[in-house]
Amino acid sequence: MAVIRIKSSSGSYEVHCANGILARASALVSRLRDATGIFIVSSPTIWKHCGRAASSAFRGLAHRQAILFDDAETEKRLAIVEELCRALIHLGADRRAVIVAVGGGVVGDVVGFAAASYLRGVRLVHIPTTLVAQIDSSIGGKTGVNLPEGKNLIGAFYPPQMVITDPDLLNTLPHREFRSGLYEVVKTGIIADVELFAFLERHMLSCLRRDPETLASVIVRCIRVKANVIGRDERESSLRQILNFGHTFGHALETFTGYRRFLHGEAVGWGMCAATLLALATGRLAARDAARILRSILSVGHLPALPKIPAAKLRALLAGDKKSRGGRIRWVLPRRIGSIVVGVEVPWPLVSRVVGELPGIVREAQNQTRVATARHPDARVRNRADYSAIQ
Repeated sequence: MAVIRIKSSSGSYEVHCANGILARASALVSRLRDATGIFIVSSPTIWKHCGRAASSAFRGLAHRQAILFDDAETEKRLAIVEELCRALIHLGADRRAVIVAVGGGVVGDVVGFAAASYLRGVRLVHIPTTLVAQIDSSIGGKTGVNLPEGKNLIGAFYPPQMVITDPDLLNTLPHREFRSGLYEVVKTGIIADVELFAFLERHMLSCLRRDPETLASVIVRCIRVKANVIGRDERESSLRQILNFGHTFGHALETFTGYRRFLHGEAVGWGMCAATLLALATGRLAARDAARILRSILSVGHLPALPKIPAAKLRALLAGDKKSRGGRIRWVLPRRIGSIVVGVEVPWPLVSRVVGELPGIVREAQNQTRVATARHPDARVRNRADYSAIQ
Protein backbone atom coordinates (compact mmCIF):
# COMPACT_ATOMS: atom_id res chain seq x y z
CA MET A 1 0.00 0.00 0.00
CA ALA A 2 1.24 3.48 -0.89
CA VAL A 3 0.70 6.24 1.67
CA ILE A 4 1.29 9.76 0.37
CA ARG A 5 1.28 12.65 2.84
CA ILE A 6 -0.24 15.92 1.66
CA LYS A 7 0.86 19.17 3.32
CA SER A 8 -1.93 21.58 4.13
CA SER A 9 -2.21 24.83 6.06
CA SER A 10 -4.94 23.26 8.18
CA GLY A 11 -2.90 20.12 8.89
CA SER A 12 -1.40 17.34 6.82
CA TYR A 13 -3.47 14.39 5.65
CA GLU A 14 -2.76 11.10 3.92
CA VAL A 15 -3.79 9.45 0.69
CA HIS A 16 -3.96 5.66 1.13
CA CYS A 17 -3.75 3.94 -2.24
CA ALA A 18 -3.93 0.20 -2.93
CA ASN A 19 -6.02 -2.29 -4.83
CA GLY A 20 -8.80 -3.53 -2.56
CA ILE A 21 -8.24 -0.91 0.13
CA LEU A 22 -11.94 -0.04 0.25
CA ALA A 23 -12.41 -3.07 2.47
CA ARG A 24 -10.19 -1.36 5.06
CA ALA A 25 -12.08 1.94 4.99
CA SER A 26 -13.66 1.38 8.41
CA ALA A 27 -10.29 0.84 10.09
CA LEU A 28 -8.80 3.87 8.38
CA VAL A 29 -11.67 6.25 9.12
CA SER A 30 -11.85 5.07 12.73
CA ARG A 31 -8.51 6.83 13.22
CA LEU A 32 -10.47 10.09 13.18
CA ARG A 33 -11.22 10.33 16.87
CA ASP A 34 -14.49 11.26 18.55
CA ALA A 35 -16.66 10.90 15.45
CA THR A 36 -20.35 11.08 16.36
CA GLY A 37 -21.43 9.62 13.05
CA ILE A 38 -20.29 8.65 9.57
CA PHE A 39 -22.41 10.22 6.84
CA ILE A 40 -21.81 8.82 3.36
CA VAL A 41 -22.76 10.96 0.36
CA SER A 42 -22.75 9.58 -3.16
CA SER A 43 -24.84 9.39 -6.34
CA PRO A 44 -27.42 6.77 -7.39
CA THR A 45 -25.23 5.61 -10.29
CA ILE A 46 -22.13 5.19 -8.17
CA TRP A 47 -24.07 3.60 -5.35
CA LYS A 48 -25.50 1.04 -7.76
CA HIS A 49 -21.98 -0.18 -8.52
CA CYS A 50 -20.17 0.14 -5.20
CA GLY A 51 -22.82 0.85 -2.58
CA ARG A 52 -22.83 -2.65 -1.18
CA ALA A 53 -19.04 -2.71 -0.87
CA ALA A 54 -18.95 0.77 0.68
CA SER A 55 -21.70 -0.03 3.19
CA SER A 56 -19.95 -3.25 4.11
CA ALA A 57 -16.65 -1.41 4.54
CA PHE A 58 -18.22 0.88 7.16
CA ARG A 59 -20.11 -1.81 9.04
CA GLY A 60 -19.46 -1.40 12.74
CA LEU A 61 -19.14 2.36 12.59
CA ALA A 62 -22.03 4.69 13.39
CA HIS A 63 -22.89 5.39 9.76
CA ARG A 64 -26.31 6.32 8.45
CA GLN A 65 -28.09 5.50 5.24
CA ALA A 66 -26.24 7.09 2.32
CA ILE A 67 -27.37 10.47 1.04
CA LEU A 68 -27.59 10.32 -2.76
CA PHE A 69 -27.78 13.12 -5.33
CA ASP A 70 -27.51 13.36 -9.09
CA ASP A 71 -23.83 13.81 -9.97
CA ALA A 72 -24.32 15.14 -13.50
CA GLU A 73 -22.16 18.19 -14.14
CA THR A 74 -25.35 20.16 -14.79
CA GLU A 75 -26.38 19.48 -11.17
CA LYS A 76 -23.23 20.96 -9.70
CA ARG A 77 -25.18 23.88 -8.26
CA LEU A 78 -25.59 25.83 -5.03
CA ALA A 79 -29.09 24.41 -4.66
CA ILE A 80 -27.62 20.90 -4.34
CA VAL A 81 -25.30 22.07 -1.56
CA GLU A 82 -28.32 23.38 0.31
CA GLU A 83 -30.16 20.09 -0.16
CA LEU A 84 -27.20 18.12 1.19
CA CYS A 85 -26.83 20.37 4.22
CA ARG A 86 -30.54 20.04 5.01
CA ALA A 87 -30.28 16.27 4.69
CA LEU A 88 -27.38 16.29 7.17
CA ILE A 89 -29.46 18.33 9.62
CA HIS A 90 -32.35 15.86 9.39
CA LEU A 91 -29.96 12.96 9.98
CA GLY A 92 -28.52 14.63 13.08
CA ALA A 93 -25.01 15.44 11.87
CA ASP A 94 -23.18 17.63 14.37
CA ARG A 95 -19.75 19.27 14.45
CA ARG A 96 -18.03 15.94 15.20
CA ALA A 97 -19.57 14.23 12.18
CA VAL A 98 -17.44 12.77 9.40
CA ILE A 99 -18.72 13.23 5.86
CA VAL A 100 -17.53 10.57 3.41
CA ALA A 101 -17.74 11.51 -0.28
CA VAL A 102 -17.92 8.38 -2.44
CA GLY A 103 -17.77 9.26 -6.10
CA GLY A 104 -16.09 11.16 -8.89
CA GLY A 105 -15.16 14.78 -9.33
CA VAL A 106 -18.66 16.21 -9.10
CA VAL A 107 -19.42 14.32 -5.89
CA GLY A 108 -16.10 15.35 -4.38
CA ASP A 109 -16.45 19.01 -5.33
CA VAL A 110 -20.05 19.36 -4.18
CA VAL A 111 -19.76 17.29 -1.01
CA GLY A 112 -16.48 19.00 -0.17
CA PHE A 113 -18.13 22.41 -0.45
CA ALA A 114 -21.05 21.19 1.68
CA ALA A 115 -18.64 19.86 4.32
CA ALA A 116 -16.76 23.19 4.31
CA SER A 117 -20.02 25.11 4.79
CA TYR A 118 -22.08 22.88 7.09
CA LEU A 119 -21.78 24.14 10.68
CA ARG A 120 -18.81 26.15 9.37
CA GLY A 121 -16.88 22.99 8.61
CA VAL A 122 -17.06 19.30 9.48
CA ARG A 123 -14.54 16.57 8.78
CA LEU A 124 -14.35 15.18 5.27
CA VAL A 125 -13.05 11.92 3.78
CA HIS A 126 -12.82 11.23 0.05
CA ILE A 127 -13.25 7.80 -1.54
CA PRO A 128 -12.75 8.65 -5.23
CA THR A 129 -14.32 6.29 -7.75
CA THR A 130 -13.15 7.75 -11.08
CA LEU A 131 -9.66 8.09 -12.48
CA VAL A 132 -9.86 11.90 -12.57
CA ALA A 133 -10.92 11.96 -8.93
CA GLN A 134 -8.25 9.47 -7.84
CA ILE A 135 -5.33 11.35 -9.36
CA ASP A 136 -6.58 14.92 -9.15
CA SER A 137 -9.83 16.28 -7.74
CA SER A 138 -9.86 14.38 -4.43
CA ILE A 139 -6.44 15.81 -3.56
CA GLY A 140 -5.67 19.40 -2.70
CA GLY A 141 -8.82 20.71 -1.07
CA LYS A 142 -10.49 22.45 -4.01
CA THR A 143 -14.27 22.34 -3.64
CA GLY A 144 -17.02 24.20 -5.42
CA VAL A 145 -19.97 24.44 -7.76
CA ASN A 146 -20.71 26.02 -11.13
CA LEU A 147 -22.59 29.14 -12.18
CA PRO A 148 -24.24 29.65 -15.56
CA GLU A 149 -21.34 32.03 -16.30
CA GLY A 150 -18.64 29.44 -15.75
CA LYS A 151 -17.26 26.40 -13.98
CA ASN A 152 -16.21 26.25 -10.31
CA LEU A 153 -16.78 29.97 -9.74
CA ILE A 154 -18.07 29.44 -6.19
CA GLY A 155 -16.14 27.29 -3.75
CA ALA A 156 -13.58 27.01 -1.00
CA PHE A 157 -10.23 25.46 -0.28
CA TYR A 158 -11.15 22.76 2.22
CA PRO A 159 -8.70 19.85 2.60
CA PRO A 160 -10.05 16.42 3.58
CA GLN A 161 -8.89 14.52 6.62
CA MET A 162 -8.08 11.48 4.50
CA VAL A 163 -8.33 10.07 0.97
CA ILE A 164 -8.88 6.35 0.38
CA THR A 165 -8.00 5.45 -3.21
CA ASP A 166 -8.84 1.99 -4.51
CA PRO A 167 -7.93 1.45 -8.21
CA ASP A 168 -10.23 -1.60 -8.23
CA LEU A 169 -13.18 0.81 -8.16
CA LEU A 170 -12.27 1.84 -11.71
CA ASN A 171 -13.23 -1.57 -13.09
CA THR A 172 -16.91 -0.62 -13.28
CA LEU A 173 -16.33 2.68 -15.11
CA PRO A 174 -17.71 2.91 -18.67
CA HIS A 175 -14.84 2.96 -21.15
CA ARG A 176 -15.45 6.55 -22.22
CA GLU A 177 -15.43 7.73 -18.59
CA PHE A 178 -12.20 5.84 -17.96
CA ARG A 179 -10.54 7.29 -21.07
CA SER A 180 -11.61 10.74 -19.93
CA GLY A 181 -9.47 10.29 -16.84
CA LEU A 182 -6.45 9.25 -18.90
CA TYR A 183 -6.25 12.72 -20.43
CA GLU A 184 -5.54 14.03 -16.93
CA VAL A 185 -2.89 11.33 -16.50
CA VAL A 186 -1.22 12.53 -19.70
CA LYS A 187 -1.49 16.09 -18.38
CA THR A 188 0.46 15.11 -15.29
CA GLY A 189 3.34 13.82 -17.39
CA ILE A 190 3.36 16.92 -19.58
CA ILE A 191 3.44 19.40 -16.71
CA ALA A 192 5.84 17.79 -14.27
CA ASP A 193 7.03 14.24 -14.91
CA VAL A 194 9.16 13.42 -17.96
CA GLU A 195 9.53 9.78 -16.92
CA LEU A 196 5.77 9.34 -16.57
CA PHE A 197 5.25 10.93 -19.99
CA ALA A 198 7.76 8.53 -21.58
CA PHE A 199 6.15 5.59 -19.79
CA LEU A 200 2.75 6.56 -21.19
CA GLU A 201 4.21 6.80 -24.69
CA ARG A 202 5.26 3.15 -24.37
CA HIS A 203 2.41 1.73 -22.31
CA MET A 204 -0.78 3.62 -23.14
CA LEU A 205 -2.37 0.41 -24.44
CA SER A 206 -1.82 -1.25 -21.05
CA CYS A 207 -3.47 1.74 -19.38
CA LEU A 208 -6.43 1.56 -21.76
CA ARG A 209 -6.77 -2.14 -20.98
CA ARG A 210 -6.80 -1.23 -17.26
CA ASP A 211 -3.91 -3.53 -16.45
CA PRO A 212 -4.01 -3.52 -12.61
CA GLU A 213 -0.27 -3.26 -12.02
CA THR A 214 0.25 -0.57 -14.66
CA LEU A 215 -2.74 1.44 -13.51
CA ALA A 216 -1.86 1.30 -9.82
CA SER A 217 1.69 2.51 -10.46
CA VAL A 218 0.49 5.35 -12.72
CA ILE A 219 -2.09 6.49 -10.16
CA VAL A 220 0.47 6.59 -7.34
CA ARG A 221 2.89 8.51 -9.52
CA CYS A 222 0.24 11.10 -10.40
CA ILE A 223 -0.73 11.48 -6.75
CA ARG A 224 2.89 12.12 -5.81
CA VAL A 225 3.18 14.82 -8.47
CA LYS A 226 0.09 16.61 -7.22
CA ALA A 227 1.19 16.22 -3.59
CA ASN A 228 4.47 17.92 -4.43
CA VAL A 229 2.77 20.78 -6.27
CA ILE A 230 0.12 21.61 -3.68
CA GLY A 231 2.57 21.12 -0.83
CA ARG A 232 4.49 24.07 -2.29
CA ASP A 233 1.48 26.17 -3.35
CA GLU A 234 -1.77 25.19 -1.66
CA ARG A 235 -3.79 28.29 -2.63
CA GLU A 236 -2.86 28.44 -6.31
CA SER A 237 -0.88 31.65 -6.08
CA SER A 238 1.80 30.48 -8.52
CA LEU A 239 3.07 26.92 -9.00
CA ARG A 240 -0.29 25.19 -8.55
CA GLN A 241 -1.54 26.92 -11.69
CA ILE A 242 0.42 24.38 -13.74
CA LEU A 243 -2.30 21.88 -12.83
CA ASN A 244 -4.66 24.00 -14.94
CA PHE A 245 -2.87 23.12 -18.18
CA GLY A 246 -5.65 22.52 -20.71
CA HIS A 247 -8.35 23.86 -18.43
CA THR A 248 -8.62 27.42 -19.75
CA PHE A 249 -10.03 26.36 -23.11
CA GLY A 250 -11.45 23.14 -21.62
CA HIS A 251 -13.65 24.95 -19.10
CA ALA A 252 -14.85 27.32 -21.84
CA LEU A 253 -15.90 24.29 -23.90
CA GLU A 254 -17.78 22.76 -20.99
CA THR A 255 -19.59 25.99 -20.21
CA PHE A 256 -20.50 26.70 -23.85
CA THR A 257 -21.96 23.22 -24.34
CA GLY A 258 -23.84 23.20 -21.05
CA TYR A 259 -21.70 20.33 -19.72
CA ARG A 260 -23.56 17.94 -22.04
CA ARG A 261 -21.19 17.25 -24.94
CA PHE A 262 -17.84 16.65 -23.27
CA LEU A 263 -16.70 14.71 -20.27
CA HIS A 264 -14.28 16.80 -18.24
CA GLY A 265 -11.16 14.97 -19.40
CA GLU A 266 -12.23 15.24 -23.04
CA ALA A 267 -12.62 19.01 -22.72
CA VAL A 268 -9.20 19.16 -21.07
CA GLY A 269 -7.81 17.04 -23.91
CA TRP A 270 -8.96 19.67 -26.40
CA GLY A 271 -7.65 22.38 -24.08
CA MET A 272 -4.21 20.78 -23.94
CA CYS A 273 -4.11 20.56 -27.74
CA ALA A 274 -5.01 24.25 -27.99
CA ALA A 275 -2.45 25.29 -25.38
CA THR A 276 0.24 23.19 -27.05
CA LEU A 277 -0.37 24.86 -30.42
CA LEU A 278 -0.38 28.30 -28.78
CA ALA A 279 2.98 27.50 -27.18
CA LEU A 280 4.30 26.34 -30.54
CA ALA A 281 2.95 29.40 -32.36
CA THR A 282 4.50 31.82 -29.86
CA GLY A 283 7.91 30.15 -29.96
CA ARG A 284 7.78 28.79 -26.43
CA LEU A 285 7.74 25.13 -27.43
CA ALA A 286 9.84 23.19 -29.93
CA ALA A 287 8.00 21.46 -32.77
CA ARG A 288 9.34 18.05 -31.73
CA ASP A 289 7.96 18.38 -28.20
CA ALA A 290 4.66 19.72 -29.55
CA ALA A 291 4.39 16.67 -31.80
CA ARG A 292 5.04 14.28 -28.92
CA ILE A 293 2.51 16.06 -26.70
CA LEU A 294 -0.20 15.93 -29.36
CA ARG A 295 0.50 12.26 -30.08
CA SER A 296 0.31 11.39 -26.41
CA ILE A 297 -2.99 13.24 -25.94
CA LEU A 298 -4.52 11.64 -29.02
CA SER A 299 -3.24 8.16 -28.13
CA VAL A 300 -5.93 8.10 -25.42
CA GLY A 301 -8.65 8.01 -28.07
CA HIS A 302 -10.88 10.02 -30.36
CA LEU A 303 -12.02 13.39 -29.02
CA PRO A 304 -15.65 14.46 -29.55
CA ALA A 305 -16.04 17.08 -32.28
CA LEU A 306 -15.57 20.72 -31.36
CA PRO A 307 -18.60 22.98 -31.61
CA LYS A 308 -18.43 26.23 -33.52
CA ILE A 309 -18.13 28.95 -30.90
CA PRO A 310 -18.61 32.56 -32.03
CA ALA A 311 -15.38 34.46 -31.47
CA ALA A 312 -16.97 37.05 -29.18
CA LYS A 313 -18.58 34.35 -27.05
CA LEU A 314 -15.33 32.38 -26.80
CA ARG A 315 -13.40 35.47 -25.77
CA ALA A 316 -15.95 36.24 -23.06
CA LEU A 317 -15.84 32.66 -21.76
CA LEU A 318 -12.04 32.63 -21.68
CA ALA A 319 -11.96 36.01 -19.93
CA GLY A 320 -14.23 34.56 -17.23
CA ASP A 321 -11.62 31.95 -16.32
CA LYS A 322 -10.45 32.09 -12.71
CA LYS A 323 -6.86 32.74 -13.81
CA SER A 324 -7.82 35.87 -15.77
CA ARG A 325 -6.86 39.24 -14.37
CA GLY A 326 -8.87 42.33 -15.29
CA GLY A 327 -10.48 40.42 -18.13
CA ARG A 328 -7.07 39.56 -19.61
CA ILE A 329 -6.73 35.87 -20.43
CA ARG A 330 -3.72 34.20 -18.82
CA TRP A 331 -2.71 30.91 -20.39
CA VAL A 332 -0.86 27.91 -18.97
CA LEU A 333 1.51 26.76 -21.72
CA PRO A 334 4.18 24.05 -22.05
CA ARG A 335 7.75 25.12 -22.77
CA ARG A 336 9.04 21.56 -22.92
CA ILE A 337 7.81 18.17 -21.76
CA GLY A 338 7.83 18.27 -17.97
CA SER A 339 7.92 22.07 -17.71
CA ILE A 340 5.11 24.64 -17.83
CA VAL A 341 4.90 28.42 -17.82
CA VAL A 342 1.87 30.18 -16.29
CA GLY A 343 0.26 33.58 -16.64
CA VAL A 344 1.01 33.93 -20.37
CA GLU A 345 -0.94 36.53 -22.32
CA VAL A 346 -1.39 35.66 -26.00
CA PRO A 347 -2.67 38.16 -28.62
CA TRP A 348 -6.34 37.51 -29.32
CA PRO A 349 -5.91 37.26 -33.13
CA LEU A 350 -3.48 34.40 -32.60
CA VAL A 351 -5.80 32.66 -30.13
CA SER A 352 -8.71 33.04 -32.53
CA ARG A 353 -6.75 31.63 -35.46
CA VAL A 354 -5.34 28.67 -33.53
CA VAL A 355 -8.80 27.76 -32.20
CA GLY A 356 -10.25 28.09 -35.68
CA GLU A 357 -7.64 25.75 -37.14
CA LEU A 358 -7.64 23.40 -34.16
CA PRO A 359 -10.18 20.84 -35.48
CA GLY A 360 -8.29 20.39 -38.74
CA ILE A 361 -4.89 20.13 -37.07
CA VAL A 362 -6.14 17.60 -34.52
CA ARG A 363 -8.00 15.59 -37.17
CA GLU A 364 -4.81 15.39 -39.23
CA ALA A 365 -2.80 14.44 -36.15
CA GLN A 366 -5.35 11.77 -35.19
CA ASN A 367 -5.12 10.21 -38.62
CA GLN A 368 -1.34 10.26 -38.58
CA THR A 369 -1.18 8.92 -35.03
CA ARG A 370 -2.92 5.75 -36.18
CA VAL A 371 -0.38 4.93 -38.86
CA ALA A 372 2.78 6.98 -38.40
CA THR A 373 5.99 5.89 -36.71
CA ALA A 374 8.24 8.06 -34.56
CA ARG A 375 10.65 8.61 -37.49
CA HIS A 376 8.93 11.86 -38.44
CA PRO A 377 7.64 13.34 -35.17
CA ASP A 378 7.59 16.91 -36.42
CA ALA A 379 5.03 16.11 -39.12
CA ARG A 380 2.28 15.94 -36.51
CA VAL A 381 1.92 19.70 -36.05
CA ARG A 382 2.37 22.77 -38.18
CA ASN A 383 5.48 24.84 -37.87
CA ARG A 384 5.10 28.04 -35.84
CA ALA A 385 6.09 29.99 -38.98
CA ASP A 386 2.52 29.35 -40.16
CA TYR A 387 1.37 31.74 -37.45
CA SER A 388 4.09 34.38 -37.66
CA ALA A 389 2.02 36.75 -39.81
CA ILE A 390 -0.45 37.53 -37.03
CA GLN A 391 1.87 37.74 -34.04
